[in-house]
Amino acid sequence: MKSILIVSILCSVVSSCSKYEGQGGAATIKGVVIEQRYNSLGNVISSYPAQDQDIFIIYGEENTFYDDDIKTSFDGTFEFRYLRKGKYKVFTYEDCNTCPSGKKEVIQEAIITEKNQELIMDTIFIKKI
Repeated sequence: MKSILIVSILCSVVSSCSKYEGQGGAATIKGVVIEQRYNSLGNVISSYPAQDQDIFIIYGEENTFYDDDIKTSFDGTFEFRYLRKGKYKVFTYEDCNTCPSGKKEVIQEAIITEKNQELIMDTIFIKKI
């Protein structure tokens, strides 16, 4: 009986020490998405907050599929909360005339280094045609 208790304690200690990127922490990644409208000549004709834009996050470097998604608010802001220390990729899509799907990803990397960190990303600019 004592050996089962010791094994259980060791397993819980080992698993609590190896925390990977993802939810379960106290850090936050925040940002803003700005849409830029272009004319046929490729010039920016207007810029404004991207409302209701899908934003995706990938936990860690090994994944290629997103782990969570949210939408931007009325002012183009977004926020991923309760993250652990580690590396993340945040991405959204912009319009693309030369892409077969008509969309192209815009990706930014983020690194959380502290337990309660609030990381504010660079503004993400997306092209709207």
